[in-house]
Amino acid sequence: MVRIASTLFLAILLSACGFQLRGAASSTGLPAEWRQLHLETGSPNSEFTRELRSRFSANGIEWVDRKDAAYILQLEPERFSQRNLSLTSEARAAEFELTLQTRFTVRAPDGSIAMEPSEAVVTKQMENDPSNVVGKAEEIRILQAEMRGELAQQILRRIGFHAAAQ
Repeated sequence: MVRIASTLFLAILLSACGFQLRGAASSTGLPAEWRQLHLETGSPNSEFTRELRSRFSANGIEWVDRKDAAYILQLEPERFSQRNLSLTSEARAAEFELTLQTRFTVRAPDGSIAMEPSEAVVTKQMENDPSNVVGKAEEIRILQAEMRGELAQQILRRIGFHAAAQ
């Protein structure tokens, strides 16, 4: 009985403090007029574009035709770069820095800028094992997928903050 009461108390306490899971639909804070967007991109079938569409849709955004859109999200292609952070005694890369970035702009249907052009950037570091080239390539591929999700979420949050500030 005490266990049930304490569990119930904790559940009520968490809901009262405003706790919600990251990525929940209400976390965007987008007003209703910002929830119908049109996406313009030069690479509509890229992995990043698919990830962005999915993240936005999961957060209550409806993708519509340009004529029906409240705002147009213009998205440039993602840019991935990799650089060496440190070297081993044999002059091989011991650590890499991976960077994924893109630029985006939000426009009103009349073409005016609703949100100034912004750059979103995600950076990660990884250790390198020069003797495991195949494993390193797979790890980079997995990290890129994670970074795409973080980049899409960053864009969603920025648009949400901008919309809430208006």
